[in-house]
Amino acid sequence: MQIEGVRLQATALDGPENGVLPHPSWILWSTDFPAPRLSPLEGESEFVRIADRCGARPPPGARLLGMSPHASRIHGPFASKSIVPVAVLCFAACQTPQPQAPDAKATDGRKPLTLEALQGPSRVDFAGRPRQGQRWLDGTQFLEAREGRWFRVDARSGAAVELWSDHKLLESLRGVGGLDESQRAKLAKPMPERMDGARARQWFAHLDDVWVASLDGSPAVRISETPTIPEQEIDFSPDGAHLAFVAANDLWIGDALGGGARRVTSDGDENVLNGVLDWIYQEELYGRGNFRGWWWSPDSRAIAYLRLDQSRVPRWTLVDDAAEPHIVETSPYPRAGDPNPVASLRTHRLDQPEAVGIVDLSAWKDAEPLVVDVSWSPDNRLVWQVQDREQRWLELWSSSKDGGDSRRLLREEGAAWVERVDDSVRWLADGTYLWSSERDGWRHLYHYEGDQLLRQVTKGEWEARTLHGVDETRREAWISGTCRSHIGSDLVIVPLDGGEPRVVTSGKATHAVAPSKDWSLYVDSWSDISTPTKVALRDRDGALVRMIDDNPVKALDEWLWSPPRLVQVPNRGGFVMEGSLVLPPDFDPSKDHPVLLMVYGGPHAPTVRNAWGGSRMMFQQLLAQQGVVVFAIDNQSASGKGHVSTRVCYQQFGKRELSDYEDALDWLVARGGIDESRIGISGWSFGGFMASYALTHSKRFALGIAGGSVTDWRDYDSIYTERYMRTPANNPQGYATTSVVQAAPALSGRLALVHGAIDDNVHPANAMKLALALQRAGKQFDLMLYPRQRHGVVEPALAQHWQRLQLELVRRHLLGG
Repeated sequence: MQIEGVRLQATALDGPENGVLPHPSWILWSTDFPAPRLSPLEGESEFVRIADRCGARPPPGARLLGMSPHASRIHGPFASKSIVPVAVLCFAACQTPQPQAPDAKATDGRKPLTLEALQGPSRVDFAGRPRQGQRWLDGTQFLEAREGRWFRVDARSGAAVELWSDHKLLESLRGVGGLDESQRAKLAKPMPERMDGARARQWFAHLDDVWVASLDGSPAVRISETPTIPEQEIDFSPDGAHLAFVAANDLWIGDALGGGARRVTSDGDENVLNGVLDWIYQEELYGRGNFRGWWWSPDSRAIAYLRLDQSRVPRWTLVDDAAEPHIVETSPYPRAGDPNPVASLRTHRLDQPEAVGIVDLSAWKDAEPLVVDVSWSPDNRLVWQVQDREQRWLELWSSSKDGGDSRRLLREEGAAWVERVDDSVRWLADGTYLWSSERDGWRHLYHYEGDQLLRQVTKGEWEARTLHGVDETRREAWISGTCRSHIGSDLVIVPLDGGEPRVVTSGKATHAVAPSKDWSLYVDSWSDISTPTKVALRDRDGALVRMIDDNPVKALDEWLWSPPRLVQVPNRGGFVMEGSLVLPPDFDPSKDHPVLLMVYGGPHAPTVRNAWGGSRMMFQQLLAQQGVVVFAIDNQSASGKGHVSTRVCYQQFGKRELSDYEDALDWLVARGGIDESRIGISGWSFGGFMASYALTHSKRFALGIAGGSVTDWRDYDSIYTERYMRTPANNPQGYATTSVVQAAPALSGRLALVHGAIDDNVHPANAMKLALALQRAGKQFDLMLYPRQRHGVVEPALAQHWQRLQLELVRRHLLGG
């Protein structure tokens, strides 16, 4: 399209990936593009009249395309005769999709959404059940679970053969005492995650003891004989000859072939953990739900483990008053500034059972070091990462099996924090390795030999988020990243020795891929904002080999909904924020509608994605069908657009995030159809903090729904908080200005505090302290506690109650019901 010599790009409006042109005022013409389907013209003379008012007339021979239904309401800066506002307006039209009402299909008789359709016994499946989770066996076959059974599948043809039969495991379990037939049948289920590397044996637990059964039917062997002590974190050594597990906070090694086990450590108790992680290490460093704190060497002759001493960590008490009798939980929980568990990294060699190898961390004693990652190199050297307490630097080291001969490989540091990343070291056959780093402001891969950098493998304003592996024959790294879209994900193949990356996946979407062992094929699970997940098999060039699961979701034809509109919104500094809009089916831009702003906002934690949103998205549709504009936005620090964007929140949560939300609301209001007096904000966890912060630091919001909120960062865990805020001693002003509790007297609008009564992540004390401060300030608010719930409302009846509560709050305070 042309406007006085300014060339602009736009696409038709009838596809799921297309943008939406803006209102209240736009005018378009073209000399070389087919006309998109736009609002009908009232006549060419009216079009030219409006164009003339904007100071722009069509070039000779231009084809008239359309104008906004509200173009005649041009006012303010667009009333100028200058050509500049028109060019800017049309440029924004092509870059930033705009709110529009759903098309005619939204009134085709489909059923309006209900809470019962989203929650409870009669809930509707809006995502389908795509066949995902394939596990490649080689270059041509993968494992696939179907209705509780495992099949070996020929990837190209789809031909499947059941891999294991239950009766062989039943036969192996015959000699296990104390088992009746029903118990044997329950235990005799093949589970690959419990098998050894050769998939010949499988461990199982019975009466708090560990056994190993054989998939060929030979008799099972007993590993442990401590029936009063449950085992945890159980797994085979790489060669399948041994099992490691933790019992009563001590590490044990079992003989997987002959049975029996021996104790590696003997000082485990409620304060000392050997081979198992405490709450904060699993939550903030090694991955939520991952409590394993031991690692086998590749040759199966040594094991490394963390010893965590919690004796100085303050205890926190939670009471489940809804239980009968009530349950009291007391557990270590370090808040910002509190003592952390003291970490020690140790090794045990199977050929030297009495020796204990201890990695020397004394050089960092004053820095209160965190051991943030442990692994092994292919030549059986221990590889580990250490950070200071505030995580302002990170070092990568290697040591011998005995924990000695330590060598530093590299150091990362910067003006803000350095964030540890999962699987940050990937070894190659030649002894070199790939390292993941944000050192240039974006997550990229670097190729190292020892402590020498060979080259930066990926670069640019995008993130290399997942390294699937390296095709060493072709010298190529397979990566999932954001090179085409910050709200999507693509498979990218990158030459290790230099050259241009090749994007393999196609279509604007979010792709999750699983490559075959020989890098000739990959399973592609993808979805976009309007399409539930589909699963396909593709070759290394991205060509379709066959559809594995088209995943039709019939409910989408039966219930009223329309795809959210993906939008881009500049903040006051010019940074482009990603957002989505769900509009009421009868949205009329000439009338004013309330808005509910949906946020999370935490560092590098985007929520707006070009991916299927399932029931969460459908709840937004339900709100929109009540007459609310549902607006989701990722502020700059939450955007996922590199560390260069995230670090703007350093040492002061809330301030920049809130200004971004206000800029997003200004953008939305300027497009018409919005009632500025009826704006709400809703979020959970960090989003709950942002909702409560917004209502105490801004006058823009009539309603705030704050779930699981941190209300003062001095009351959240040390490792997460200090990464971004430093310690309270080093940043007292940042903590003070961030505190919602201290700002309680400034509350504006109606705040609803919602919390799980036994939340062991963001403790209920956060809600109680804010409630007390609000009461003392004479401020009215709502409070809802969910008994027996932790950091989320998961019991089905209570989850339905929580959704109904949100709907009622919106009706009462935004819809005037």
